[in-house]
Amino acid sequence: IYCGKVITVKELVAFVNLLGKRHGLVHISGLAPKRVEKVTDVVKEGDEVKVKVIGFDRGKVKLSMKQAAE
Repeated sequence: IYCGKVITVKELVAFVNLLGKRHGLVHISGLAPKRVEKVTDVVKEGDEVKVKVIGFDRGKVKLSMKQAAE
């Protein structure tokens, strides 16, 4: 579990900066325990968030905010 800063928000993902130059992405389904309509309903650029690394996909770090809260 890491603390990171949201650097970019897209339609279905939020990109979070971890450990300096390392970035990961949180899919809309990993933002909250309940269904979320828009990524911006939960986070916006510049927010500090707690995330959990849940895997890697083609060199990208996959993150979850809902699993970090558990």
